[in-house]
Amino acid sequence: MASNRDVNPLTDIDWDAESVTFDDEPDHGLRDPVVREAWAARLRAWLPERPADVLDLGCGTGSLSVLASEQGHRVTGTDLSPRMVQLARAKSAGRDAVFLVGDAAAPPVGEQRFDVLLCRHVLWALPGPERVLRHWRGLLRPGGRLVLVEGVWGTVSPVGMSAVRLTAFLDPLVAGIRVEPLSGDARLWGREVEDERYAVVATF
Repeated sequence: MASNRDVNPLTDIDWDAESVTFDDEPDHGLRDPVVREAWAARLRAWLPERPADVLDLGCGTGSLSVLASEQGHRVTGTDLSPRMVQLARAKSAGRDAVFLVGDAAAPPVGEQRFDVLLCRHVLWALPGPERVLRHWRGLLRPGGRLVLVEGVWGTVSPVGMSAVRLTAFLDPLVAGIRVEPLSGDARLWGREVEDERYAVVATF
């Protein structure tokens, strides 16, 4: 019998089916100009000022990838769902972005290396997050950075990963960590939220 550590909640969902309504969430589709600009502003703060190679892991329909490419970055996005990838390709048409079907824990990028790994609401659900983080570190060029947007959602049966737990995983691996609380910025979510939401920017 598999242990809880071997369970991957992301694979229990039919993401191809979820793709039909995925962008209806304000922070997924970024259709509201206020929400879109809030995420664009965060990315400007998290990503390098110069054009960089960005790997967007678990990219969904590619909304953050599009924002990063609009800011001049070269983006590779990966997602388990072929339908999500199809939608991301359509959304990013004409931009400097490539999308691949693949597992965020072991993205299909071969020997390619990146300046930034961007991952939103995915790491908490991957088996063996410490192992995954070590693998991701190997995908970064020297001086690269990891941008993780995570949280703990729900009150009755909360799921996710706290900032304390994530920084404990990262401490032995990185040169510096910055934690940025996100719960208080309703513009990011299209509504007020009370659960723990945050970003971690880690440099190697």
